[in-house]
Amino acid sequence: MAEIDGETFVRDGFVKVAATVAPELAEAALTQAWEQLGGRSAGDPSGWDEPVMWASDLSGQGPLGEMARSARLARALDEVCGADGWAPRGALGMIPVRFPGKAAVDDRGWHIDANVALPGGTYAVSGRPEMMLVLTLLSRVGPDDAPTRIRVGSHRAAGEALAGQVLDPMKAGPVVDEATRDFPVAYATGEPGDVFLVHPFTVHAADEHRGSRPRFMAQGPVLLRRPVSPEAGNLLGLALS
Repeated sequence: MAEIDGETFVRDGFVKVAATVAPELAEAALTQAWEQLGGRSAGDPSGWDEPVMWASDLSGQGPLGEMARSARLARALDEVCGADGWAPRGALGMIPVRFPGKAAVDDRGWHIDANVALPGGTYAVSGRPEMMLVLTLLSRVGPDDAPTRIRVGSHRAAGEALAGQVLDPMKAGPVVDEATRDFPVAYATGEPGDVFLVHPFTVHAADEHRGSRPRFMAQGPVLLRRPVSPEAGNLLGLALS
């Protein structure tokens, strides 16, 4: 049985994989992320004194690491990237935490993520990407809880706008924004343990927090074993053809 709707990924440039882990594991992972925030807690809003804070899973230890190694997520990645097309992850990566009731942060521009490694340990946006974005919800996220905004079907137009260039991410943002600003917008909402697989060219942005509960979401890349192109022989490539 397929874990994802491949036609949706090809058409929209992203797909949601629901319930990649058991609810108990997702709850334990959220607790682990809270523990990194200097004594702040879900039950004490007086400690929510910053609009954005950062937790992380870089070691792959504990429930957060178990979420990164979800068997259901692995099967979904096989469907998108090909069974030999991606490098298994040991950790979820960085976890931006957005708190309600604070002034909006100026970090909500439309962009695509750095998707290729350059010599010297730097990263750029390339017309032949080697990384795919994976968004993992650690808390319940509704329309008002600062969900990531996604321009539906923007991946082809963004890829064409890059035209094989290799750009600094800050310079690439305005290019792909201009090329896709009339596209419809979807929101990465769902339950803890839901995951969004996002094509490297799909244009997305953070959103203002208008809700009442902190939003925890990991945003880590999956490394691809070959660059994305129409000849790649997987859904990533098919989405561009």
